[in-house]
Amino acid sequence: MIQWLIEFKFGIIDFDYLEIDRGNERVSVLKKIKTSMAMALAQQLSGMSVRWSSLPLRPSHKHQRRGIVCSIAIENAQNKERAQLKQLFQDAYERCRTAPTEGVSFTLEQFTQALDNYDFDAEIGTKVKGTVFATDATGAYVDITAKSTAYLPLQEACIHKIKHVEDAGIVPGLKEEFVIIGANEADDTLFLSLRSIQYDLAWERCRQLQSEDAVVKGKVVNVNKGGLVAAVEGLRGFVPFSQISTKATGEELLEKEIPFKFVEVDEEQSRLVLSHRKAVAESQGQLGIGSVVTGSVQSIKPYGAFIDIGGISGLLHVSQISHDRITDISTVLQPGDILKVMILSHDRERGRVSLSTKKLEPTPGDMIRDPKLVFEKAEEMAQTFRQRIAQAEAMARADMLRFQPESGLTLTGDGILGPLTSDLPPEGLDLSEVPAAEES
Repeated sequence: MIQWLIEFKFGIIDFDYLEIDRGNERVSVLKKIKTSMAMALAQQLSGMSVRWSSLPLRPSHKHQRRGIVCSIAIENAQNKERAQLKQLFQDAYERCRTAPTEGVSFTLEQFTQALDNYDFDAEIGTKVKGTVFATDATGAYVDITAKSTAYLPLQEACIHKIKHVEDAGIVPGLKEEFVIIGANEADDTLFLSLRSIQYDLAWERCRQLQSEDAVVKGKVVNVNKGGLVAAVEGLRGFVPFSQISTKATGEELLEKEIPFKFVEVDEEQSRLVLSHRKAVAESQGQLGIGSVVTGSVQSIKPYGAFIDIGGISGLLHVSQISHDRITDISTVLQPGDILKVMILSHDRERGRVSLSTKKLEPTPGDMIRDPKLVFEKAEEMAQTFRQRIAQAEAMARADMLRFQPESGLTLTGDGILGPLTSDLPPEGLDLSEVPAAEES
């Protein structure tokens, strides 16, 4: 039995062969040895260290010489390969030392210019333009042409509270301007924000609205011992109780939208003070008798329904709902219903507004049978009502002037008061022929 060993740096592989008795078997064994040598040579050429040796159980000088010759040949091949690799490294080092840009398609100046074109200030507070290329549950990844990826956290994606960045319209492909708010020194990742930019824009918007003395809608989000906290234009403002023009409690106003005016807008001190009273006062000045407004039913009482008309609460008395008698208001109106009402009266000092839908009925009882028709004809019926009021006022003024010529005023054919005309006698009106009042 002859045992041939092929020794690799990863271990030893054994090949066992039968004892050579006949010539045919000798040839077969030699073929196997040649095959094994070819496999080892292929592995050596791929970078593995190979060394042949023979450990014959009954060695012969012939077999021993073959092992020695094989080992020397492979060792020579290894030395040649090492010499070639060493020469390659030496040549590359020499080129880098003497001609580093040889064979490069651009110059060193062009390379420096390219770096300058893509370089930007990465300091905190710097605004950069970027493109969103991916999103996840906690934010979005943004390409700002920097050496590392930038990240937009969820809480910095919008001035409002959102559950996912897509709720704020942040999707792959979005191009936007961001502001740098921090960096991760471990991997040079930059943290971005949209909320900071929106925050600055919200303050600017509030300053503009204050300068215009505009009325804005805000949502009451909290109540404290001093007043209300309302969300306006993405910011939270304070509403002192002294600036609230309603009898409702703070708890009753929670989650409701009511009108406000700006009292103070100070971004540096983060002070945003609002007034509901001023907004209501302006709205009340626009409520003319006979005008039609749209409102929503706030609550139902046995004597009528309270209607919200732009932050002002008006009473729609049960007697002013319809010409037909109503015993149960809930059969006609429900909280949350949207309807058109006409202003009957407005007591600014007491803050009371009386409303009517009865005056808007084309025919008596339509508010019960067909309220949709009432709302469609509301403007037309209100115009008729205002004309009747104007006629009644004109007649009242005429009667007043008939008995008070010394006022120096007269009534035109259009019912407008004006100075006395020359066709009146200088001594005034002759009242001698006015009949005496008769008892009814």
